[in-house]
Amino acid sequence: MAIVSNTFLTYSAKGIREDLSNVITNIAPEETPYMSNIGRENVSNSLYEWQTDTLAAAAANAQLEGDDVASFDSVTATVRLQNYAQISRKTIILSATEEVVNKAGRRSELAYQIAKRGAEIKRDQEFSMLNGAIAAAGDSTTARTTASLGAFVKTNTDKGSGGADPSYTTLPNSARTDGTVRTFTETILKNVIQKVWTAGGTPKILMCGPVNKQRVSGFSGIASSRFNIDGGAKPATLVGAVDIYVSDFGNVQVIANRFQRERDAWVIDPDYAKMTVLRPYAQVELAKTGDAEKRMLIAEWGHKVTAENAHGLAADLVTS
Repeated sequence: MAIVSNTFLTYSAKGIREDLSNVITNIAPEETPYMSNIGRENVSNSLYEWQTDTLAAAAANAQLEGDDVASFDSVTATVRLQNYAQISRKTIILSATEEVVNKAGRRSELAYQIAKRGAEIKRDQEFSMLNGAIAAAGDSTTARTTASLGAFVKTNTDKGSGGADPSYTTLPNSARTDGTVRTFTETILKNVIQKVWTAGGTPKILMCGPVNKQRVSGFSGIASSRFNIDGGAKPATLVGAVDIYVSDFGNVQVIANRFQRERDAWVIDPDYAKMTVLRPYAQVELAKTGDAEKRMLIAEWGHKVTAENAHGLAADLVTS
């Protein structure tokens, strides 16, 4: 085939209108599973505190009829824990012209950027609570930081060779030591779940990265791969994505989290963790010094793990 002589083609034409979609595509994930499952609590100081306690170990307790009391049981003091609130912010500066010109996909650039930055702060908070940060008071040159789940959990763990749990009494300000990575197995998971249950927790969520989420889908065994649907007597095999892991100590929901470390798999009882709020999310209009609009999105918040032994960690897992 050949083009007829003098055919006017689009390659030479002037004034063809652009075809720009009025939809802006953004597939960056906004889900924050940890934040979405734990509680919320307002605090009134950048250093906030709480207390924990426990019961004496169960023991044989048989007494003589009519016996007098000659000695008394000792009283154990509560444990006082602390953490700091940290400040997270995002900033925006736009020329006044940019705000008024006709744009595709959004009417107001300022409103669009504010919504975008708000989602980014939430992702930053999820990341901070799960990626090894320790509590730090900060000073005039160093920002305060709130302790992550990894800085709190020090008992119900299964870790690789060379790994070490954090050591603290009141303030979780020591980092976990990573060990040699190994493959995530069902034996490791069962060990952590058992430890959490024995300590008094109720394992409800297994949260892991995408690679190890797929490994969990391959775990076998009647207790782990069968689930009674609608209370029926007939067990059904879980196929594809394992959303419920049926452990010996109750059903555990399996959730993939994009913002945690792949090498960690957390066993969580969300009733014993909270995000604290000193200053809620706010949009602040900054001083106008020229032909531009300035905004700051800011929040002052922290992390509270009310009982670290209500949670567990399968640590040092291979990441690919």
